[in-house]
Amino acid sequence: MKPAPFEYHAPTERHEALALLAESGFDAKILAGGQSLVPAMNFRLARPAILIDVNRIDDLFGVHVADDGSTLIGAMTRQRELERSPLIAERAPLIAKAMPHIAHPQIRNRGTIGGSLAHADPAAELPALAVALNARLRLQSQSGERWLPAADFFLGVLTTALEPEEMLVEIEIPALPARTGTAFDEVARRHGDYAMAGAAAVVTLDNNGTIAESTLVLMAVGDAPLRVRAIEALRGQQPTPEIIREAAESIDSEIDPPNDLHATAAYRRHLVKRLACATLTRAVERAQQP
Repeated sequence: MKPAPFEYHAPTERHEALALLAESGFDAKILAGGQSLVPAMNFRLARPAILIDVNRIDDLFGVHVADDGSTLIGAMTRQRELERSPLIAERAPLIAKAMPHIAHPQIRNRGTIGGSLAHADPAAELPALAVALNARLRLQSQSGERWLPAADFFLGVLTTALEPEEMLVEIEIPALPARTGTAFDEVARRHGDYAMAGAAAVVTLDNNGTIAESTLVLMAVGDAPLRVRAIEALRGQQPTPEIIREAAESIDSEIDPPNDLHATAAYRRHLVKRLACATLTRAVERAQQP
């Protein structure tokens, strides 16, 4: 298969790309790494009349630390760079640990953080990580910009809060509090396949060793990353194995996983409970390390 005819633009400045979006609206698509969009175009599942290639816009790339201690990641930063970055490993270890789960090195060499977030596949890792880390996304258009919490960005399967004239340009990851541990895990049929289920955990302990904050976000069990509210009720409790196991079992009422050719709903329920218990346990262990 080959894509339907389209008009191609490769701006070198951000304002040029935003002007093209303002003119074109729903007819245009942003080309980032192309690892999702190009196959969809080849199968004619996506038929943009205008393709805006933003790979030449230098200020959309890179990782740096802001004055307030948060980590800022350009939307065009390659997934492979996040995997290898010492800065990400130090300040957002959850991202660094999860990157090897994404497809294969060849895909990560081209795939971008912004492209994955904007694509919003509910089985993808980066949307779940963004929600778990309370990331904020910077959306820009020709008329201005706005910051949106990651939890409000993902609306459904392949659906986000991006307006037709907007482009995701930057991701802000808040600094982790002291005594915080993170963990990520997933189950796939083969390494590199989309996960049948996955979980990202973030746990902060207070000076007495009790849980000050706890977050668990599940992937591939709904239309968007699912933040499990029952896990947040662990606040103020000692993180014993029994407490964690009970919390993991309690998530059943919050999930409604799909049946598909990869896994049954019942199997996904089984997987997420085990993944929840495992990731919360590892996050607590890491938070307890001096």
